[in-house]
Amino acid sequence: MRAFRDDDSVAELTALLHRAYAALATLGLRFVATYQDEATTLERIQEGECFVAELDGRVVGSIVFRDSAHTGGCDWYDRADVASFGQYGVEPSLQGCGIGSALLDFVENRAREAGAEELALDTAEPATHLIELYAKKGYRIVDHVKWDVVNYGIVILC
Repeated sequence: MRAFRDDDSVAELTALLHRAYAALATLGLRFVATYQDEATTLERIQEGECFVAELDGRVVGSIVFRDSAHTGGCDWYDRADVASFGQYGVEPSLQGCGIGSALLDFVENRAREAGAEELALDTAEPATHLIELYAKKGYRIVDHVKWDVVNYGIVILC
């Protein structure tokens, strides 16, 4: 695991995210990562600290940590003690191998280092399998929101 570097390919990361979120798209869930362009990927990287998982010289996972100063957009995210993460995905053929868990553990530690009391994320309300996955890791639903960039209700978990 390492920080995203200037010489890393935004195009390749965007393609990875499209692949990682493709199964959700087939469920009809229009996550931003299912359709974002390279400019959006770069903008989201610059909103926080992007970390990647690398295997055999290839980027196979991604997560962006945002400290409390860069977390916002709903009442829960606007709290001064809340950090967040997003743009989180793993190469589909490697999902279930622990890469995603390692990225999440890394960001949870980063949140503690940054002094956050809570680490939040958002996901699709209909993606019950994701909500259950986060619940098993100790996350709880703290808010419900609706954003125009997606076609579903959103749950905020912390």
